Amino acid sequence: MVMARRLLGVVAASAISVTAATSYTGTAPFAYSVTWAPPLLGSNLRGADAGVAGDVFSAGRGFVRSSRAVYTFAVNTLDYKVSLRGYEEKSDEYYDARDKVHERAAKRLLRLCEKNRGFYIKAGQFIASMQQVPKQFVSTLSVLQDKVSFWSFKDMEVVFLEEFGKDVQELFASFNEQPIAAASLAQVHRAVLKDGQEVAVKVQYPGLQEQFSTDIATMAVLSKALAWLFPDYQFEWLVPEFEKGSLKELDFIQEADNAERSAKSFAHKHGVRIPRIFRELSTRRVLTMQFMEGCKVDDISSLEKAGVDPKEVAASLVDIFAEMIFCHGFVHGDPHPGNLLVYRDPSRSGKHNFDIVILDHGLYRDLDEKFRENFCRFWRALVLLDEDEILETGRNLGAGQYARYLPVIFTGRGISSKASFGQGMTPEEQKVMREEVRRFTMGDVSEWLQGLDREFLTVLRTDGLVRSIANRLGASRKERLMAYVKNAVLGLSLQHPGEPSLYEQGLIAYTRAKLDYVHLRFRLEVYELLFAAYKWYGALYRQLAQLYDKLSLGRTKTPISMIAS
Repeated sequence: MVMARRLLGVVAASAISVTAATSYTGTAPFAYSVTWAPPLLGSNLRGADAGVAGDVFSAGRGFVRSSRAVYTFAVNTLDYKVSLRGYEEKSDEYYDARDKVHERAAKRLLRLCEKNRGFYIKAGQFIASMQQVPKQFVSTLSVLQDKVSFWSFKDMEVVFLEEFGKDVQELFASFNEQPIAAASLAQVHRAVLKDGQEVAVKVQYPGLQEQFSTDIATMAVLSKALAWLFPDYQFEWLVPEFEKGSLKELDFIQEADNAERSAKSFAHKHGVRIPRIFRELSTRRVLTMQFMEGCKVDDISSLEKAGVDPKEVAASLVDIFAEMIFCHGFVHGDPHPGNLLVYRDPSRSGKHNFDIVILDHGLYRDLDEKFRENFCRFWRALVLLDEDEILETGRNLGAGQYARYLPVIFTGRGISSKASFGQGMTPEEQKVMREEVRRFTMGDVSEWLQGLDREFLTVLRTDGLVRSIANRLGASRKERLMAYVKNAVLGLSLQHPGEPSLYEQGLIAYTRAKLDYVHLRFRLEVYELLFAAYKWYGALYRQLAQLYDKLSLGRTKTPISMIAS
């Protein structure tokens, strides 16, 4: 009965949130723009005649969307409470039952995102990119990266009329009404300018600006309800983070600024392409950019057919994003495969015969200079096996008492691991780590994530997405890590963040960084050579000891092979 009352309270609170969504924007309840009416009502209802009907339909749509979210939340909550009741916490049976509930809850959340679309798909993508949430949610919701349906152009053309006061025929020489790509907040059409240049036109879905406040308010209330029902799950801070990111992505002028700034940062680097922006045909809801050819970055069959080595693509991709993090201090926050293309350059031969094309510059994060320097120091310490420096920089990054687990996240090695760099942990170390991690509660994970710098969350998300692509392309873990180390050392030498070129930083600083990296790499190779020799010597000694035991015919009480092991 108590649970039923709580669930009813959540439903009531969420219903109120739909009406009270105006507290986020200061507008009257459900006083949405009529721009949403044409897609809902059809092209026969336009202008003043659609005003009242548009408001009614907008209000009804907001209520339906919030009701779906409340229903999904209530069913998932009940499933967790009922299905895990009676199990001893941290027992094998408890973990098995919890994994099954995770799977069911993730599928319900996926259905909610697919039905509500818009910001719910964006929220699902956000969750799927967080490697710290249960793996069932990551694997289930990851399909949202590509699974977005197109809107009919009849529903989209109103955006051009509202933004430019003209239709597409007046703006472009030709415009393909069939979209070539769709995302959670917009879809892309191919077009040709009056001067013959081919462009890609990104058009925001109608009504998103008005829909935003209701969706965010609903998510905020449900996150508070989650924290109330499950005190260990303190993830209320995720909603403001998601809100900030979504507001940036809704403003295509901001995206144009980001693209131009990133293009300037990579002006020195070969192998990177960022579409040029056509400002005269861009507004907050329409973005016109240079059309870029290429195949998806993780489409291995297309890469091989074009004569491009997938491993070289992985190496280039990792180096590009490592430079963003350690040197530019300006990081693309959403590098999923749909936002990355590989262009085979017919004018180039050899293994570097391609360019990485970076799309969708709506979500970027400026890294604080103190954070950037600490992160560079952290990676340098990982190579030098400097445990004190790892802990100090980890605490500076906001990891607190969990700083000792950061090396596992980034390198697969424990802080005191004796395994070779890039090889992960030994079986014994894995066993110890599993036991430590198993003792973590969701409250521990929540506390850790909440304490991290917000910049760190962006870096974790970006690193996780890039790492996933690199793994699919067959990249070596060691080479991926060394690309991070190289850029971390270069980042430490910069007089200021930005373009890490010789001309920008000066010959002395640039040379010092290169020498420091060579020194680090030399030390690492020597360490690994000694480590391999030690392993070889130990294996040889054990074999000789076993041979001696056999020849001694049991004359010794303590076999030498036991001493050797």
